[in-house]
Amino acid sequence: MARIKQIFKDYDSQGIHRTGTATDTESAEWLAEMIRQSGQEPSLTSFPFSRIDPLKASLKIGNRHITGVPYFDGSSTDDSGIEGRLGALTSDAGIGVGNPWGAAAKTFEAARSSGRFKAMVAIADGSSRHIAPGLILMNADRFKAPFGPPVLQVSSEEGPGLLRAAEKGDNARLMLRTERVETKALNVETTVKGRTDGLAPVVVMTPRSGWYHCTSERGGGIACWLEMVRRISENRPRRDVRFVASTGHELGHAGLDHFLETHPTLIQDAHIWIHLGANFAASKSPAVLTQTSSKELEALTLDAMKQQGVRPASIMPPDRRPLGEARNIFDGSGRYISLLGSNGLFHHIDDRWPDAVDMDITVRLIDAFIDILDRIANQVP
Repeated sequence: MARIKQIFKDYDSQGIHRTGTATDTESAEWLAEMIRQSGQEPSLTSFPFSRIDPLKASLKIGNRHITGVPYFDGSSTDDSGIEGRLGALTSDAGIGVGNPWGAAAKTFEAARSSGRFKAMVAIADGSSRHIAPGLILMNADRFKAPFGPPVLQVSSEEGPGLLRAAEKGDNARLMLRTERVETKALNVETTVKGRTDGLAPVVVMTPRSGWYHCTSERGGGIACWLEMVRRISENRPRRDVRFVASTGHELGHAGLDHFLETHPTLIQDAHIWIHLGANFAASKSPAVLTQTSSKELEALTLDAMKQQGVRPASIMPPDRRPLGEARNIFDGSGRYISLLGSNGLFHHIDDRWPDAVDMDITVRLIDAFIDILDRIANQVP
């Protein structure tokens, strides 16, 4: 457990793990060194990346200034901003105000796509998912193809005042200025060679980037991924095991997309993909979720978890498009096992070591998924 705790501490101490930043690069190099310590040779695979840096992101209502963060797959304003009347998403106001989370998400996205608003304000509200108050950022799934008006994300604590202002139709000015910085982003990879040539490989993937420190969101997957590298290096299986820790999770899975573009047949060529997703290490409002591509893999997963005294709070049916990076494998008709969960500090600045992490459940899930990897990497055709 001490080694796993140190992984969380190290990851947390690096800073905000946003894609293409200095912290993102430092974290990739740290991960590569951890692989070397397990006796394997890492590969840092870079790809061109156009990072968005916010310059100004605020809403002015009279003498009141509200700061926030832009949508990273929306548009921006010019230096003078956008002025208009605030209103609900069903109104004809110039600046629409609403909640993009939970049951309200479809309504918000429909308004965003409709072209009715010159700009929009997204009030963070994770109450339906038991997320703590504050500024909860949305992933930019359309990062490569931005659309819609400028959208300013603001804290849930600004919500009551903003909704009153929208109800009254107060005038406001929204400022959202960003700059593009051309840089590189990094995936971290390694392969543990199997004992038998010619067998389809197992691929183990985990995202390694996020909006803030994302310690319980991403740290569990990273710790499990590293423990798998270490254990499988000590006990070589029949099949090759390919490991990839991808950046760009919060930006439409940009790093995984690059990995799949450079390995275009791997989704179906792989024996099985293991996706170590978000939040299963969380201590705040936790709920473990499993996703598999078949009932057979579901049974294998549940058996390994049961032996560690863990049962998921939710099981995604195999015919439903999964959450997280497993959806890329689903879309390509690959076979997968996926682990993730819910988190009361999801996309929240307070997702920090040690309070956000449940070490007991994390260690038991790591042991379960090492067992799963051992079983499937030793399967014969």
